[in-house]
Amino acid sequence: MLMVTEARHELMDETSIRRALTRIAHEILEKNKGIEDCIFIGIRTRGIYLAERIAERIKEIEGYQVPVVELDVTRYRDDLFDAKHAVTDAEVLSIDINDKIVILFDDVLYTGRTVRAAMDALIDQGRPRMIQLAVLVDRGHRELPIRADYVGKNIPSSKQEQITVKLEEKDGIDQVVIQQRGKQA
Repeated sequence: MLMVTEARHELMDETSIRRALTRIAHEILEKNKGIEDCIFIGIRTRGIYLAERIAERIKEIEGYQVPVVELDVTRYRDDLFDAKHAVTDAEVLSIDINDKIVILFDDVLYTGRTVRAAMDALIDQGRPRMIQLAVLVDRGHRELPIRADYVGKNIPSSKQEQITVKLEEKDGIDQVVIQQRGKQA
């Protein structure tokens, strides 16, 4: 069994996270030539906070409030076989995604399985015109052919490392750290 040791290195602090999210907001506006047909969907847990923060920045820039909703992809995961995750009913989004540009938000892009699960959940809800992906951290090691459209920071890492995103809304601090994993005694 692997456990995370105490060897930690801070990769992003509050200021660098804020700057990355501001840059992503501008990139979204530029790529989509505005924001009127867009919907932000944050993947639970930290993706929703990133979506809300970027929506707030876009409101400051454009004066337009982008709709933001949260998505729980647990029942769509193909790598969680625990009985506690066996959900029978799909979550119904509180917004119509048909013919909209949906921008998914997640904290870390790693294997791509969470994003695949999110896309499956979205397709069960309707037919978006386009799905884009925004992540705070892309660490590589994809198992599926998925790539982010907007990336706060690319962090090449080994599979023996753990990247942890902490956000004020959930963790009381804005920070991205990398930790080496060690064998448990």
